[in-house]
Amino acid sequence: MDKGLNWVQTQRFPWLHYSLWFLSTKGLRFEREGTMASLKLGSSGPQVTALQHQLAERGFDPGNVDGQFTAATDAAVRAFQQSMGLVADGQAGPNTIAALTAPSVTSNIELDMVAPLFPATPSVNIRFHLPFVLKELFDARLADKSMVLMALGTIRAESAGFQPISEFQSKFNTSPGGQPFDLYDDRADLGNLGPPDGGLFKGRGFLQLTGRANYQTIGNAIGLGDQLVDQPELANDPGIAAKLLAAFLGSKEAQIRNALQADDLATARKLVNGGTHGLADFTDAFQRGRDLIPDNVQVQVN
Repeated sequence: MDKGLNWVQTQRFPWLHYSLWFLSTKGLRFEREGTMASLKLGSSGPQVTALQHQLAERGFDPGNVDGQFTAATDAAVRAFQQSMGLVADGQAGPNTIAALTAPSVTSNIELDMVAPLFPATPSVNIRFHLPFVLKELFDARLADKSMVLMALGTIRAESAGFQPISEFQSKFNTSPGGQPFDLYDDRADLGNLGPPDGGLFKGRGFLQLTGRANYQTIGNAIGLGDQLVDQPELANDPGIAAKLLAAFLGSKEAQIRNALQADDLATARKLVNGGTHGLADFTDAFQRGRDLIPDNVQVQVN
């Protein structure tokens, strides 16, 4: 595992091009439920075509770019994984996809500073997803120690594995014997309009963005217009998930900074979650990070 200041990946896609290209191939990363897909030998379809284009752009020959995950594509995936220090199993899962699309970022926030904030998380997840978060915090002018800690604490509380995830079904979102996420269907405070909005706009991403209104408002804020409402599973794309996190924190920046200045972590957490869910994890990560994250955070997007 590489250490040091440089998170450079050899290929960087401008975000607009990246989003428009992959909106038409939404299956590259996510199944319909919004969970991360693993493409492997025998897979087929436009998501494989997109993967093959990515591999070819990075100099790994996938064979014919035809949407068929053949032995040649398997060999290309394995070669790429080996080059990045990943397990070379030939399956294009979350970390492989993140490694293929990660932005080029240089920062004095190193992996061994962030990993202790996530004691139950494989460091490889942080390695390949942290660049997305740092880039979007930088672009949103939130790349200072307080807001970096706020972002990391939020990820710990909402998606501790440091990968964008979909909300799990539970008694808090699904009635006994009911359809998944039916308790969200008619939540006017979330902007939901009835079935099937609960399941469509369940929590996703680093932030666990929830509700039609939030998908519409924050989607507009990051330049997606109606696309996030039309394809809500895009909230689990690592680049978009990081943009959503930064945009949401930015929308409450003044209140968050006031709470952090007063050392009121409960209020800072409530501004994101609306309650106390995840407060212990948020607080633990924030307190650990105080001694590890540099006072003078430096982030450069290359």
